[in-house]
Amino acid sequence: MDKNWTELYNAARAVLHDRKISSEISAGGVAAAVQSGSGKIYVGVCVDTACTLGICAERNAMFNMITNGENEVKRVVAVMGNGRAGAPCGACREFMVQLMPEHYREIEILLDYEDEKIVRLEDLTPHWWI
Repeated sequence: MDKNWTELYNAARAVLHDRKISSEISAGGVAAAVQSGSGKIYVGVCVDTACTLGICAERNAMFNMITNGENEVKRVVAVMGNGRAGAPCGACREFMVQLMPEHYREIEILLDYEDEKIVRLEDLTPHWWI
């Protein structure tokens, strides 16, 4: 496995910690790491609420990246509660498309760490509306 993916996977695993925030909110059941255009890694966790105000780990990590002045995503990994990597949901895919409409197809996504399965966002969103 490429050292960039190992670093991303380990960064996400480091913040993966499912916890109850309140009677209505839990967080950390899924964690994500994104590598920006500069090569810096940003992490985020999912925040699940009793209504639709929560956020996915991937978008949380990208919001962290944007907060820190960057807007280009190179690589993404989401780590589920069982420690396995998984595909971003449709909302996260849509956000990446809108974030980088001219270059979203180039974003790499780790689908399976153990089997080293990496795809590009274009493989998951071949006929997007943009």
